[in-house]
Amino acid sequence: MAKKFTASNQQLKPDPRFSSKLVSKFVNCLMWDGKKNTAQKVFYDAMDIIGDRVKDAEALEVFEKAIGNVRPLIEVRSKRVGGSSYQVPMQVNSRRQQSLAFRWILAAARSKKGKPMSQRLASELIDAYHGSGGAMTTRENVHRMADANKAFAHFAW
Repeated sequence: MAKKFTASNQQLKPDPRFSSKLVSKFVNCLMWDGKKNTAQKVFYDAMDIIGDRVKDAEALEVFEKAIGNVRPLIEVRSKRVGGSSYQVPMQVNSRRQQSLAFRWILAAARSKKGKPMSQRLASELIDAYHGSGGAMTTRENVHRMADANKAFAHFAW
């Protein structure tokens, strides 16, 4: 049987500035058209902005806590039972939690217009650190949807 995931986790190298694989993964998700240097510059500029704005914590701590705050614990998945589909709340595995958090933070930052990407990303990460912002709204909506469909939890097998 084939493996479910590729070996990219072993091949991934930590980023040069923070020596963190989490940062390296985030930069890879931020990257467009293979322009990794541009993505790294945007991320590091955002981290500098975070360092200036948030005085009580380091920029890397703010980033890690923001990712941790946005991670969803449960989500709804469609399950077909007896000819009808139900939205069944299910726990989210840790790898998917991380990828959803990355995706939601980047989507929220990209949806804001009128500022450079580094400023938009910094403000979104600071908002997520404080428990607000677009990515946190998305997480709360997912949790609310799962809570509303608790009656179908017995279909999760």
